[in-house]
Amino acid sequence: MNTVGKLIAGAFTAALLSTSAMAQDIAVRGAQVWTMGPQGVIENGVVVIEDGNITAVGPVASTAIPEGMRVMEASVVTPGLVDAHSTVGLTGYLNQPDDQDQLDNSAPVQPHLRAIDAYNPHDRLVQWLRELGITTVHTGHGPGALVSGQTMVVKTVGNTVDAALVEDGTMVVANLGSWALDRESAPGTRAKQIAMLRQALLRAQQGGESAEDDDEDEDAVDSASRDLVNEAFASVVRGERPLLVTANRAQDIMSALRLADEFGIEVIIDGAADAHMLLDELRESGVSVILHPTMARNSGEMENASFTTAATLAEAGIPFALQSGYEAYVPKSRVVLWEAGFAAGHGLAPEDALASVTIDAARIIGMDERVGSLEVGKDGDIAMFNGDPLEYVTHVTGVVIDGYVVSEATR
Repeated sequence: MNTVGKLIAGAFTAALLSTSAMAQDIAVRGAQVWTMGPQGVIENGVVVIEDGNITAVGPVASTAIPEGMRVMEASVVTPGLVDAHSTVGLTGYLNQPDDQDQLDNSAPVQPHLRAIDAYNPHDRLVQWLRELGITTVHTGHGPGALVSGQTMVVKTVGNTVDAALVEDGTMVVANLGSWALDRESAPGTRAKQIAMLRQALLRAQQGGESAEDDDEDEDAVDSASRDLVNEAFASVVRGERPLLVTANRAQDIMSALRLADEFGIEVIIDGAADAHMLLDELRESGVSVILHPTMARNSGEMENASFTTAATLAEAGIPFALQSGYEAYVPKSRVVLWEAGFAAGHGLAPEDALASVTIDAARIIGMDERVGSLEVGKDGDIAMFNGDPLEYVTHVTGVVIDGYVVSEATR
C-alpha cells in the first residue's frame, strides 16, 4: 500500500474507533433475542438503540421501529459479551518485550500501577476480540508479583484509552501461590505472601484515610506527602474497590478468604482451579469467583482445573463468571465466547454459560447497570450470530457498541 493509501486506511481506522461522537440510531432484529434480562428469550424480537442507548426491546409485532432507522438482522441477537478478567491491551499480540506491559517485576508490591497508563487500544488483539462479539473487557495487570497493579473496564473501541475507558481503578490485583514467589528475595514463601499483604492492609487501615479525611482538596495536598501504594490499599480497606486475588490452590483460596474476613474487605477470587474442593467455604463467604478459562492448561498451580468446574459452581449456587485470563504464549488472549461454549458442552446449562460472559460477568465487575443484558436504558452493545452462540460452527456476523456498528465481518 502506498503512503496515501496508508493515510486513508489510518483515518478510517481512527474514525471506526472514535465512536463517542458517532452513535447511530439503529434497530437489530433477531429470530431469537437472548436478552439475559427479565424478558428472557424473545422469539422474532428487536432491539432499538437511539443516541447510544437501548430504548426498546420486545417482539417485532409490538415494538415500534422509528421510521427511517437502519435495521440489521441476525439469527440470534445477544448483549455484547463481557470478559470478566483479561490482560488484553497490556499484553500485545506480537509477544515481544516492547508490547508486554502486564507485569513490572521491579518490586513485589505495586498496587499503584494503573492499567490506564499501559493500555494500547490499537493492539490487534483488541480488534480481534471486538469482531468476536466482546464489547466490554475488565483488563489490567497480570500474575507474577504479589500485588501487580490495578485493573480497569474498557469498551473494545476507542482511538485513545480515554475514549475506551468505562472505569479506571476497578480492582487491585493480588496473586497468591508459586507464580508470585521469589525464592531469592521476598516473598519467598506462602506465609510471607500473606504477611506482606496483611502488613500493607494494616498500615492502610491505621493511617490510610488521612489524606481522604483532610479538609483540603486532594489537589492541594503536598505531593511529597502522598504514598500512592498506601492510598491504593486504603481504597480497598474503605470498601471503594475489591481486592482481586488470583488463587488456584485450595490453601491459597482459603488464605484469601481469611484476609477478607479479617479486614472486612471485598475479595473476588480469580482463577480458582481448586474451587470444587471448597464449595461450602466459598458459598458461606459470599465471595464471587472469576473462574479460570474452561480450556486453560492443567499444569502447575492449575493442575486441578477442570472443564466441569463452571457447572459445579453453578450447581452450588456460587456466583461466577468466565474470563480470558492471562496467556504467557501467543496469541496472548483467549476468547470468552469459546470458553463459555466449551463449559456448556461439559455440564453448564446454556443459559448459565451465556450469563457467565454477559450479565453475571457484568455484575461481578460492577457494570451490570450499563452492560450485560438487553434492557431499556443500558448501553447499546449487541453481538449478532448466525446460529446458537455456544456452538463451535456458529459465527459472529455483526457487533454494535454504544449504538455504532463496529463490525459487520463474519468471524
